[in-house]
Amino acid sequence: MSATAALAIRSALDRVGRAALLAGEIARVLPHPRRYLAATIEQAYAMGVRSLPLVLIMAILGGAVTSQQTGNQFTGAMPLWVVGSVLAAGILTELGPVLTGIVLVGRVGASIAAELASMRVTEQIDALYAMGRDPVPFLVVPRVLAGILVLPPLVVLADAAGILSGWVTAMLVIDGLTAADIIYGMRFYFHTSALVYSVLKAAVFGFAITFLACFIGLEGGGGAEGVGRTTKAAVVATTLALMVLDLVLIPVLKAF
Repeated sequence: MSATAALAIRSALDRVGRAALLAGEIARVLPHPRRYLAATIEQAYAMGVRSLPLVLIMAILGGAVTSQQTGNQFTGAMPLWVVGSVLAAGILTELGPVLTGIVLVGRVGASIAAELASMRVTEQIDALYAMGRDPVPFLVVPRVLAGILVLPPLVVLADAAGILSGWVTAMLVIDGLTAADIIYGMRFYFHTSALVYSVLKAAVFGFAITFLACFIGLEGGGGAEGVGRTTKAAVVATTLALMVLDLVLIPVLKAF
C-alpha cells in the first residue's frame, strides 16, 4: 500500500471517529431537554414550515410525471387500474421520501453547513468553548432533532400531494381511465407497512441530512473560500448518503 493511500485511509477513519464522537455527544445531551428544547422548536419551524411550499411543488410534479410515464408504458398492455397501484407504490415508497429529502439537502443541509462553517471561521464556536459553553446542545442537537421530527410529517404531506396530483394527471392524460380504476389500483397495492416504511425512511433521512451537515460544518475552515467548499461538501455528502440509505433501508425495513 502506498503512503498516499495509507494517509487517505487514516484521514477517512479519523473523520469517522470524530463523527462517532459527535454522535456520542448528542446522545449525552438528549436527557437534558431544557438545554435545547426552545432552539429545537425554532429550527423545526425554519426547516418544516418554510420548506413546505417547495416540498409540495416537488411532490406535485413528481406525482404528475409518474402518472404520465405509467400511462405511456402500460396503456394497452395491462389493465388501467395498474396505474393506481404504480402511483401509490412509487410515491409512498420512493418519490415522497426521496424528493423531500433532496429538497431538505439543498435548502436545510447547505444552510446548516454554511452557518456552522461561518461560525467556525469567525471563531464564534471557539468563543463558546472559552466561556465554558458546550456548542453541541446549542448548535447541533436542535438541528438534528428538528430534522428527525420535521421530515416525517413533510413526507406524509408530500405523499398526499403526489398521489392527488398523479390521480388528476392520470385522469386527464390516459384515455378510458376512471376514478374507480385509480381507487381500485391504490387499494390493491396499499398496505399499512408501506406508509410506515415511508415515515421511517423519512426519519432516517432527517437524521442523516442534519447530522452530516452539522458535522461537516463544524469541520469547516479556511475563510470565506473554505465556507464555500464546506457547503459544497455537505450537499454532496448528504445527497450521496440519501441514495445509499435508500438502497440499504429497503431490505432492512422489509425484514421487520
